Amino acid sequence: KPKTKRAKRFLEKREPKLKENTKNAMLIKGGNANLTVTEVLKDIYAVKKPFAVLYKKKNITRPFEDQTSLEFFSKKSDCSLFLFGSHNKKRPNNLIIGRMFDYHVLDMIELGVEKFVSLKDVKNSKCPEGTKPMLIFAGDMFDVNEEYRRLKSLLIDFFRGPNVPSIRLAGLEYVLHFTAVEGKIYMRSYKVLLKKSGCKIPRIELEEMGPSLDLVMRRTHLASDDLYKLSLKQPKALKPKKKKNISHDVFGTTYGRIHMQKQDLGKLQTRKMKGLKKRPAEKSAEDGGVSPKKSKSA
Repeated sequence: KPKTKRAKRFLEKREPKLKENTKNAMLIKGGNANLTVTEVLKDIYAVKKPFAVLYKKKNITRPFEDQTSLEFFSKKSDCSLFLFGSHNKKRPNNLIIGRMFDYHVLDMIELGVEKFVSLKDVKNSKCPEGTKPMLIFAGDMFDVNEEYRRLKSLLIDFFRGPNVPSIRLAGLEYVLHFTAVEGKIYMRSYKVLLKKSGCKIPRIELEEMGPSLDLVMRRTHLASDDLYKLSLKQPKALKPKKKKNISHDVFGTTYGRIHMQKQDLGKLQTRKMKGLKKRPAEKSAEDGGVSPKKSKSA
C-alpha cells in the first residue's frame, strides 16, 4: 500500500485502464556496443522522443538467452517496447526490437544493420520533437510471410505515437517508409514539403531527412498464437453494443425494423367526398336495426 499521495498517484498511473497510455520505448545499449549501434540508438531515440527512455550505460545481457533484465527495466521505467543494440564478431551491428505483455517479453526480432546514414549526415531541416509519423509499408513479404507480418506489427507499435482525435494538413510532415525486398528491409525517413500547386490541394515533395537503415532479419522469438490472441483482447466496456433490429447490406446502407401494433383500417381517416358518404340505410344496417318509414299524414 502507498504511504504517500505521490506514491498513490504513481501506482494509479500504472493500473490497467480501458484506454491504454501511449506506449513508451526503452533503448538499451549492450555490453559490447560499437559506435554504429550507439548512433542508431541515439537517432531512433530522437525520432521517438518524448515517448522513449535512453539508457546510456552498457548492460551486459543477452535477450535471447536471458530476458529477466529486460523485464526488470520494463517494470522500472514502465515501458512496453524495447530496442537493444549490441555488436560482436558473430552478429555485427545487431539490433533486437521487441515488446512486452504484462511485463513479460511477447515478441522479439533480431535485425542486422548493413548500412546506416545518421541524422547528422543529412544536412536538411528536421521535424520538431514529438511529431507523429506516417508509416508506409511496401513489399509483398509484409503480407505473405508470418515473421515479416509480425515485424510489421512490431514496427507500427514502436513508431505509431499517440492517438489523435483529428488531423490537420500542416501536421502531416514526417514519413517513415519500410520496404521489404529480397530478404532485406530498407527503412527511410522523409520530411513532407507542401508546395504551391495553383489549387486548394498542395503539391507534395519528399525530402530525405534521416536516419536511414538497411536491415536484414536474423533470429526471431515470436509469441504463440494463444498468447498473441490474449494480448489483443479488448475489455468488454470498449466493445460496441449490438443494436437490435438494425442490419446493413453490402453497400453499407443501414436498415431498421420497426414493430407496430395491428392497424384497424376501418378507423382509417380517408379523404372526405360526397360520393363516399354512407346512406341512412347503410348506417342503420351497421347499427343492427331497420329504421321505420315515416307515415304520410292524411
